Amino acid sequence: MTVRRREGREGERVEAHGTSAADARDWSGWLHTMWRTADRAEDVTALADIVYRALVSRPGVLLARGTRWTPGGLSYLRYLRAGEETPVTRRAPVEGRVKTVPCPTAYDGPVIVLDETPDRAVWPGGPELAPAAATALECAFPLADDDWATLRVVLDHRPAPDDPLYAQLAQVVEVLTTSNHRIVEHQAHDRRQVEDAFLAEASLQMDASLDVEETLRRVARLAVPAVAEGCVVHLFEPDGELAPVASAHVAATAQSWLGEVARTDPWLVKLLRDSGDRRESTVLRGAELAGGPFGPAAKDQGAAVTTLSVSPLRARGRALGTLTFLYHRPDALGDTRMLGDLASRAALAIDTSTLYEQRRNHVEVLQRHLLPGALPRLDGLELSAAYEVADASLDVGGDFYDAVVAGDQVALVVGDVCGRGAEAAAVTGLARHTLRTLLQDRVAPGDALARLNGALLGEGASRFVTALIAVLTPAGDGGWDVEIASAGHPRPLVRRADGAVEEADVSGVLLGVLPAPAYRPARLALGPDDALVMFTDGLTEAKGAGGRFFEEDLPGVVGRSVDGAPDPAGRLIRLASDFRQTGDDDTAILIVSVDGRAVQG
Repeated sequence: MTVRRREGREGERVEAHGTSAADARDWSGWLHTMWRTADRAEDVTALADIVYRALVSRPGVLLARGTRWTPGGLSYLRYLRAGEETPVTRRAPVEGRVKTVPCPTAYDGPVIVLDETPDRAVWPGGPELAPAAATALECAFPLADDDWATLRVVLDHRPAPDDPLYAQLAQVVEVLTTSNHRIVEHQAHDRRQVEDAFLAEASLQMDASLDVEETLRRVARLAVPAVAEGCVVHLFEPDGELAPVASAHVAATAQSWLGEVARTDPWLVKLLRDSGDRRESTVLRGAELAGGPFGPAAKDQGAAVTTLSVSPLRARGRALGTLTFLYHRPDALGDTRMLGDLASRAALAIDTSTLYEQRRNHVEVLQRHLLPGALPRLDGLELSAAYEVADASLDVGGDFYDAVVAGDQVALVVGDVCGRGAEAAAVTGLARHTLRTLLQDRVAPGDALARLNGALLGEGASRFVTALIAVLTPAGDGGWDVEIASAGHPRPLVRRADGAVEEADVSGVLLGVLPAPAYRPARLALGPDDALVMFTDGLTEAKGAGGRFFEEDLPGVVGRSVDGAPDPAGRLIRLASDFRQTGDDDTAILIVSVDGRAVQG
């Protein structure tokens, strides 16, 4: 091979040729061992031992020495003297001035420098043991992240221009630079795998909750200490100001301090406001932290912070807030790619949770408008109603109930519109308000259903509807006469005062299907402490363990739970919810009970 040679004083470059034939066989064996060891990227120490032993085995070599440098200065010095087996490592600071050649700004191959005045100050064992007359060959070469290294051999003679050591030293440098490149790639690969695993776990944790505050707490807890020693999440408020909503610190004693700084420190507030408008992460180190609550000059727990990063939280084109990390170790923050990726995932999770909360609130408001605000108070009757949403989707259900007072009569309505969502909500509103208007005018139950059927067909509604109407009129003996009409709805149950339960014999076709159906009413009487239980099919179709439907147990459950105690509808719906293993249909229950105490009084 051909290498470049440079005199230490004059700086003149001349050509030096490959290794001599006499030394080739031995050196070839060393070189083969170096490359084989270099292929195992993680075995750095073994490679260093081989390199130093190979160099001190060369004729006339007194010492082999390597150094590693960072932008801040010497990191460590390693050497091996001829006749010894194990290299010695001395970490910075090293006593005495370490003489070395500077790293070239543009590296395009090894440049071997001849130094006829090698340093004696750092000679192993002390300057007095350094040879009086010695020369050195040295090469400087770059490493990753602005680090660089040197490799020097001290000789007991001045090497000739064609000395094999020039080529051999260049070959060793080539092995070391190749090995370092592989190590850097290996470490980067491992780091990416760790980061990807962390981001995947972070996404799973953040997606596990649709509650905004819980999502933010998960972000902070995940990041500490996996990413940094401290984390703060700020969100923009409606007035445009940033407010801290979650924080975490590796030290329990620093939790309150970090929360206070996140709320009140003007330096941090300004930094976050400026960083929140950017697309990339902002990183501050060392002197850049001056004037704030972090860094060497700061007080309290902030003095331990050496680096701070702020990543904007942006999702769907909107700035949501900032994600701030505090680092205690100077080298803790590597590539900001992972920070940006984590911030993007956190922002999307936060935005999704926020939109979910908004949608859920809208659905709750709309659902409340489809149900009566309160049930009327009636002499001699007690009304109880309950509604449960079984489907976790953010769509309005079609179940509804109502109670309409018209003179001395009270009309009770339970209905169910097929499907969910905006169209089902529109049909629900049409059905409930149409029936309410008709029943307020004391239209008979069967006729009210027939007229609603005509309205649905006239509107071209694509959803069919089931409904049950029960009109109660006072009887002379203190009881109530009931006229019931059904349109494809589950039959109601009557719970008698003695606990017996019977099914009302009433039926009819669905609403919104046939043009002129007839709805024939059924009649029954309710005496003191009797109750009429009306419900939608979400109650009967709740499926428990083993595939058993709640409908099979419903008469017995009604007999035991509708017993005059307060809130029988709520108690019944809770029993069905506890029973349910599968089934995602909403449930509406409306119960009217005759107050036996009023009759006795």
